[in-house]
Amino acid sequence: MDANNIALEILGTGTHTPGTRVVSEEIDRRLGKRPGWIRDRTGVDVRSFVAAGEDVITMGATAARAALLEAGVGARELDAIIAVGSLPHQAIPCSAVFLQRALGLGDRGIPAFDVNATCLGFLVALDLVAQCIATGRFRRVLLVASEVATAGLNLDDPATAGLFGDGAAAVVVGAARRSGPALLATHLETYAEGAEYCQVRAGGSGLHPRHDLDAFMAGTYFEMQGKATYRLAADRLPQFIDTLFSRAGVRPGDIDAWVPHQASGLAIAHLASMLAIPVERLVMTLATRGNQISASIPTALDAGRRDGRIRSGRLVALIGTGAGLSLGGAVLRI
Repeated sequence: MDANNIALEILGTGTHTPGTRVVSEEIDRRLGKRPGWIRDRTGVDVRSFVAAGEDVITMGATAARAALLEAGVGARELDAIIAVGSLPHQAIPCSAVFLQRALGLGDRGIPAFDVNATCLGFLVALDLVAQCIATGRFRRVLLVASEVATAGLNLDDPATAGLFGDGAAAVVVGAARRSGPALLATHLETYAEGAEYCQVRAGGSGLHPRHDLDAFMAGTYFEMQGKATYRLAADRLPQFIDTLFSRAGVRPGDIDAWVPHQASGLAIAHLASMLAIPVERLVMTLATRGNQISASIPTALDAGRRDGRIRSGRLVALIGTGAGLSLGGAVLRI
Protein backbone atom coordinates (compact mmCIF):
# COMPACT_ATOMS: atom_id res chain seq x y z
CA MET A 1 0.00 0.00 0.00
CA ASP A 2 1.43 3.35 -0.97
CA ALA A 3 0.06 6.89 -1.07
CA ASN A 4 1.81 9.50 -3.14
CA ASN A 5 1.16 13.24 -3.14
CA ILE A 6 -2.45 13.12 -1.97
CA ALA A 7 -4.06 16.41 -0.94
CA LEU A 8 -4.71 15.51 2.68
CA GLU A 9 -4.76 17.63 5.81
CA ILE A 10 -4.44 16.98 9.54
CA LEU A 11 -7.53 18.83 10.77
CA GLY A 12 -7.21 18.18 14.50
CA THR A 13 -5.49 16.04 17.11
CA GLY A 14 -6.18 15.08 20.70
CA THR A 15 -4.84 12.78 23.40
CA HIS A 16 -5.84 11.21 26.68
CA THR A 17 -3.46 10.40 29.53
CA PRO A 18 -4.85 7.78 31.93
CA GLY A 19 -5.17 8.40 35.62
CA THR A 20 -2.49 6.26 37.29
CA ARG A 21 0.96 7.88 37.12
CA VAL A 22 3.88 5.49 37.65
CA VAL A 23 7.44 6.75 38.01
CA SER A 24 10.33 4.53 37.02
CA GLU A 25 11.66 4.30 40.56
CA GLU A 26 8.53 2.41 41.58
CA ILE A 27 9.30 -0.25 39.00
CA ASP A 28 12.98 -0.25 40.02
CA ARG A 29 11.92 -1.13 43.56
CA ARG A 30 9.54 -3.85 42.37
CA LEU A 31 12.30 -5.46 40.32
CA GLY A 32 14.91 -5.09 43.06
CA LYS A 33 17.03 -2.74 40.96
CA ARG A 34 18.90 0.41 41.89
CA PRO A 35 17.10 3.76 41.44
CA GLY A 36 17.51 4.89 37.83
CA TRP A 37 17.94 1.39 36.39
CA ILE A 38 14.75 1.53 34.27
CA ARG A 39 15.39 5.10 33.14
CA ASP A 40 18.92 4.27 31.99
CA ARG A 41 17.80 1.27 29.94
CA THR A 42 14.55 2.51 28.44
CA GLY A 43 14.65 6.29 28.46
CA VAL A 44 11.33 6.37 30.36
CA ASP A 45 10.98 8.52 33.49
CA VAL A 46 7.25 8.18 34.01
CA ARG A 47 4.31 6.54 32.30
CA SER A 48 0.59 6.29 33.01
CA PHE A 49 -1.56 3.21 33.51
CA VAL A 50 -5.34 3.03 33.29
CA ALA A 51 -7.25 3.90 36.45
CA ALA A 52 -10.57 2.43 37.55
CA GLY A 53 -13.23 2.95 34.88
CA GLU A 54 -10.75 3.58 32.06
CA ASP A 55 -10.42 1.28 29.07
CA VAL A 56 -9.73 1.34 25.33
CA ILE A 57 -13.12 2.90 24.58
CA THR A 58 -13.31 5.56 27.29
CA MET A 59 -9.77 6.74 26.57
CA GLY A 60 -10.27 6.68 22.82
CA ALA A 61 -13.54 8.60 23.03
CA THR A 62 -11.96 11.31 25.19
CA ALA A 63 -9.08 11.76 22.75
CA ALA A 64 -11.53 11.73 19.83
CA ARG A 65 -13.66 14.52 21.31
CA ALA A 66 -10.55 16.66 21.78
CA ALA A 67 -9.46 16.07 18.18
CA LEU A 68 -12.92 16.88 16.81
CA LEU A 69 -13.08 20.06 18.87
CA GLU A 70 -9.74 21.29 17.56
CA ALA A 71 -10.69 20.35 14.00
CA GLY A 72 -13.97 22.24 14.24
CA VAL A 73 -15.69 19.14 12.91
CA GLY A 74 -18.89 17.79 14.39
CA ALA A 75 -19.01 14.07 15.04
CA ARG A 76 -21.96 13.76 12.67
CA GLU A 77 -19.86 15.23 9.86
CA LEU A 78 -17.51 12.23 9.89
CA ASP A 79 -17.51 9.78 7.00
CA ALA A 80 -15.80 6.95 8.89
CA ILE A 81 -14.23 5.94 12.20
CA ILE A 82 -11.14 3.76 12.28
CA ALA A 83 -9.84 2.36 15.56
CA VAL A 84 -6.24 1.20 15.69
CA GLY A 85 -4.65 -0.76 18.47
CA SER A 86 -2.92 -3.98 19.38
CA LEU A 87 -5.62 -5.05 21.85
CA PRO A 88 -9.31 -4.51 21.07
CA HIS A 89 -11.99 -3.82 23.63
CA GLN A 90 -13.34 -7.32 23.01
CA ALA A 91 -13.09 -9.95 20.29
CA ILE A 92 -16.39 -9.12 18.56
CA PRO A 93 -17.55 -6.54 17.55
CA CYS A 94 -14.56 -4.35 16.79
CA SER A 95 -13.54 -1.41 18.98
CA ALA A 96 -14.61 1.16 16.39
CA VAL A 97 -18.23 0.08 16.88
CA PHE A 98 -18.07 0.96 20.57
CA LEU A 99 -16.30 4.23 19.78
CA GLN A 100 -19.03 5.13 17.32
CA ARG A 101 -21.64 4.61 20.03
CA ALA A 102 -19.60 6.47 22.67
CA LEU A 103 -19.51 9.49 20.35
CA GLY A 104 -23.28 9.46 19.99
CA LEU A 105 -23.21 8.10 16.46
CA GLY A 106 -24.86 4.74 17.03
CA ASP A 107 -27.65 5.64 14.60
CA ARG A 108 -25.41 7.34 12.04
CA GLY A 109 -24.58 4.36 9.83
CA ILE A 110 -21.06 5.47 8.89
CA PRO A 111 -18.48 2.69 8.53
CA ALA A 112 -16.55 1.90 11.69
CA PHE A 113 -13.78 -0.70 11.66
CA ASP A 114 -10.45 -1.61 13.23
CA VAL A 115 -6.90 -1.80 11.90
CA ASN A 116 -4.41 -3.88 13.86
CA ALA A 117 -0.81 -3.37 12.82
CA THR A 118 0.51 -3.06 16.41
CA CYS A 119 2.82 -0.05 16.75
CA LEU A 120 2.27 0.93 13.10
CA GLY A 121 -1.53 0.89 13.27
CA PHE A 122 -1.88 4.64 12.85
CA LEU A 123 0.41 4.74 9.81
CA VAL A 124 -1.37 1.83 8.14
CA ALA A 125 -4.77 3.43 8.79
CA LEU A 126 -3.51 6.77 7.47
CA ASP A 127 -2.36 5.07 4.28
CA LEU A 128 -5.76 3.41 3.81
CA VAL A 129 -7.65 6.63 4.51
CA ALA A 130 -5.50 8.57 2.05
CA GLN A 131 -6.60 6.26 -0.76
CA CYS A 132 -10.25 6.79 0.18
CA ILE A 133 -9.78 10.57 0.27
CA ALA A 134 -7.96 10.52 -3.07
CA THR A 135 -10.87 8.71 -4.73
CA GLY A 136 -13.51 10.88 -3.06
CA ARG A 137 -14.91 8.01 -1.00
CA PHE A 138 -14.29 9.87 2.29
CA ARG A 139 -13.72 13.53 3.12
CA ARG A 140 -13.36 13.50 6.91
CA VAL A 141 -12.20 10.49 8.91
CA LEU A 142 -11.50 9.99 12.60
CA LEU A 143 -8.52 7.79 13.47
CA VAL A 144 -8.37 6.68 17.10
CA ALA A 145 -5.38 4.85 18.62
CA SER A 146 -6.10 3.61 22.13
CA GLU A 147 -3.91 1.17 24.01
CA VAL A 148 -4.04 -0.61 27.37
CA ALA A 149 -0.52 -2.01 27.21
CA THR A 150 -0.75 -3.06 30.85
CA ALA A 151 -3.35 -5.71 29.95
CA GLY A 152 -0.50 -7.87 28.64
CA LEU A 153 2.41 -6.47 30.61
CA ASN A 154 4.36 -8.70 32.98
CA LEU A 155 5.48 -6.29 35.70
CA ASP A 156 8.05 -8.83 36.89
CA ASP A 157 9.85 -8.93 33.51
CA PRO A 158 12.85 -6.55 33.59
CA ALA A 159 12.95 -6.41 29.77
CA THR A 160 9.46 -4.96 29.35
CA ALA A 161 8.03 -3.85 32.72
CA GLY A 162 9.34 -0.30 32.57
CA LEU A 163 9.01 0.44 28.87
CA PHE A 164 5.28 0.62 28.16
CA GLY A 165 2.47 2.99 29.04
CA ASP A 166 -1.26 3.18 28.42
CA GLY A 167 -2.97 6.03 26.60
CA ALA A 168 -4.90 7.21 23.58
CA ALA A 169 -4.57 9.66 20.71
CA ALA A 170 -6.96 10.68 17.95
CA VAL A 171 -6.50 12.47 14.64
CA VAL A 172 -9.09 13.93 12.29
CA VAL A 173 -7.86 13.82 8.69
CA GLY A 174 -9.59 15.13 5.63
CA ALA A 175 -9.33 16.31 2.07
CA ALA A 176 -7.17 19.44 2.12
CA ARG A 177 -9.23 22.62 2.49
CA ARG A 178 -6.38 24.78 1.20
CA SER A 179 -3.49 24.37 -1.22
CA GLY A 180 -0.32 22.90 0.15
CA PRO A 181 -1.07 20.18 2.72
CA ALA A 182 -0.41 16.72 1.32
CA LEU A 183 0.63 13.22 2.12
CA LEU A 184 3.69 13.03 -0.11
CA ALA A 185 4.33 9.31 0.33
CA THR A 186 3.95 6.29 2.54
CA HIS A 187 5.90 3.07 2.59
CA LEU A 188 5.36 -0.19 4.50
CA GLU A 189 7.45 -3.36 4.71
CA THR A 190 7.03 -6.58 6.72
CA TYR A 191 9.62 -9.29 7.42
CA ALA A 192 7.90 -12.31 8.98
CA GLU A 193 11.24 -13.82 9.90
CA GLY A 194 10.76 -11.70 13.04
CA ALA A 195 7.20 -12.85 13.78
CA GLU A 196 8.11 -14.25 17.21
CA TYR A 197 10.28 -11.32 18.28
CA CYS A 198 7.35 -9.34 19.74
CA GLN A 199 4.21 -11.27 20.51
CA VAL A 200 1.25 -12.06 22.73
CA ARG A 201 0.45 -15.68 21.93
CA ALA A 202 -2.99 -15.83 23.56
CA GLY A 203 -6.14 -13.99 22.56
CA GLY A 204 -6.74 -15.65 19.21
CA SER A 205 -7.37 -19.15 17.92
CA GLY A 206 -3.81 -20.36 18.47
CA LEU A 207 -4.17 -20.81 22.22
CA HIS A 208 -7.63 -21.47 23.62
CA PRO A 209 -8.45 -21.55 27.34
CA ARG A 210 -10.84 -24.48 26.89
CA HIS A 211 -8.04 -26.64 25.55
CA ASP A 212 -5.17 -25.72 27.88
CA LEU A 213 -5.87 -23.05 30.47
CA ASP A 214 -2.31 -22.94 31.85
CA ALA A 215 -0.78 -22.47 28.40
CA PHE A 216 -3.38 -19.83 27.60
CA MET A 217 -2.64 -17.86 30.76
CA ALA A 218 1.11 -18.02 30.13
CA GLY A 219 0.48 -16.71 26.62
CA THR A 220 -1.41 -13.63 27.78
CA TYR A 221 1.85 -11.86 28.64
CA PHE A 222 3.71 -9.74 26.11
CA GLU A 223 6.99 -11.38 25.08
CA MET A 224 9.84 -9.50 23.42
CA GLN A 225 13.23 -10.49 22.10
CA GLY A 226 14.62 -6.99 22.27
CA LYS A 227 18.08 -7.55 20.84
CA ALA A 228 16.83 -9.59 17.89
CA THR A 229 14.15 -6.98 17.15
CA TYR A 230 16.70 -4.17 17.23
CA ARG A 231 19.16 -6.01 14.97
CA LEU A 232 16.57 -6.87 12.33
CA ALA A 233 15.09 -3.36 12.32
CA ALA A 234 18.52 -1.73 12.16
CA ASP A 235 19.52 -3.97 9.25
CA ARG A 236 16.41 -3.17 7.20
CA LEU A 237 16.06 0.51 8.06
CA PRO A 238 18.59 2.14 5.67
CA GLN A 239 17.02 0.70 2.50
CA PHE A 240 13.56 1.39 3.88
CA ILE A 241 14.44 5.05 4.42
CA ASP A 242 15.84 5.34 0.90
CA THR A 243 12.64 3.96 -0.59
CA LEU A 244 10.33 6.15 1.49
CA PHE A 245 12.14 9.38 0.66
CA SER A 246 12.59 8.48 -2.99
CA ARG A 247 8.81 8.13 -3.24
CA ALA A 248 8.27 11.39 -1.37
CA GLY A 249 10.65 13.29 -3.64
CA VAL A 250 12.44 14.93 -0.72
CA ARG A 251 15.60 14.22 1.29
CA PRO A 252 15.82 13.35 4.98
CA GLY A 253 17.66 16.62 5.54
CA ASP A 254 14.61 18.54 4.28
CA ILE A 255 12.43 17.27 7.13
CA ASP A 256 11.50 19.93 9.69
CA ALA A 257 10.11 17.55 12.32
CA TRP A 258 10.57 13.82 12.85
CA VAL A 259 7.83 11.92 14.66
CA PRO A 260 9.21 8.46 15.46
CA HIS A 261 7.41 5.61 17.14
CA GLN A 262 8.55 5.84 20.75
CA ALA A 263 9.89 2.27 20.75
CA SER A 264 12.79 2.84 23.15
CA GLY A 265 15.56 5.31 23.80
CA LEU A 266 18.01 3.06 21.96
CA ALA A 267 15.83 2.75 18.85
CA ILE A 268 15.27 6.49 18.56
CA ALA A 269 18.94 7.22 19.16
CA HIS A 270 19.87 4.82 16.35
CA LEU A 271 17.49 6.55 13.93
CA ALA A 272 18.79 9.99 14.90
CA SER A 273 22.41 8.91 14.53
CA MET A 274 21.88 7.17 11.18
CA LEU A 275 20.18 10.21 9.63
CA ALA A 276 22.06 12.91 11.58
CA ILE A 277 18.78 14.32 12.88
CA PRO A 278 19.26 17.40 15.11
CA VAL A 279 17.70 16.80 18.51
CA GLU A 280 15.45 19.84 18.14
CA ARG A 281 13.77 18.19 15.13
CA LEU A 282 12.91 15.00 17.03
CA VAL A 283 9.49 14.97 18.68
CA MET A 284 9.86 12.84 21.80
CA THR A 285 7.24 11.68 24.28
CA LEU A 286 9.01 8.53 25.49
CA ALA A 287 10.32 9.96 28.76
CA THR A 288 6.90 11.02 30.03
CA ARG A 289 4.58 8.45 28.42
CA GLY A 290 6.60 5.34 27.62
CA ASN A 291 6.00 3.20 24.57
CA GLN A 292 2.25 3.47 23.94
CA ILE A 293 2.25 1.03 21.03
CA SER A 294 -0.06 2.34 18.28
CA ALA A 295 -0.83 5.51 20.25
CA SER A 296 2.84 6.58 20.29
CA ILE A 297 3.04 8.17 16.84
CA PRO A 298 -0.25 10.13 16.99
CA THR A 299 0.54 11.21 20.57
CA ALA A 300 3.90 12.57 19.41
CA LEU A 301 2.20 14.18 16.40
CA ASP A 302 -0.13 16.00 18.78
CA ALA A 303 2.83 17.05 20.98
CA GLY A 304 4.67 18.50 17.97
CA ARG A 305 1.60 20.48 16.99
CA ARG A 306 1.26 21.83 20.53
CA ASP A 307 4.87 22.97 20.83
CA GLY A 308 4.92 24.57 17.36
CA ARG A 309 7.42 22.30 15.63
CA ILE A 310 4.68 20.89 13.42
CA ARG A 311 2.88 23.74 11.69
CA SER A 312 1.67 24.94 8.32
CA GLY A 313 4.14 24.58 5.47
CA ARG A 314 6.54 22.25 7.26
CA LEU A 315 7.67 18.80 6.17
CA VAL A 316 7.07 16.07 8.73
CA ALA A 317 8.17 12.43 8.73
CA LEU A 318 6.33 9.77 10.72
CA ILE A 319 8.34 6.59 11.06
CA GLY A 320 8.50 3.45 13.15
CA THR A 321 8.64 -0.30 13.51
CA GLY A 322 6.11 -2.78 14.79
CA ALA A 323 5.66 -6.45 15.55
CA GLY A 324 5.89 -8.62 12.50
CA LEU A 325 8.61 -7.34 12.07
CA SER A 326 7.21 -4.37 10.17
CA LEU A 327 8.52 -0.96 9.19
CA GLY A 328 6.35 2.00 8.24
CA GLY A 329 6.72 5.62 7.35
CA ALA A 330 4.91 8.64 5.93
CA VAL A 331 6.07 12.04 4.75
CA LEU A 332 3.61 14.92 4.97
CA ARG A 333 3.58 18.56 4.07
CA ILE A 334 1.48 20.19 6.79
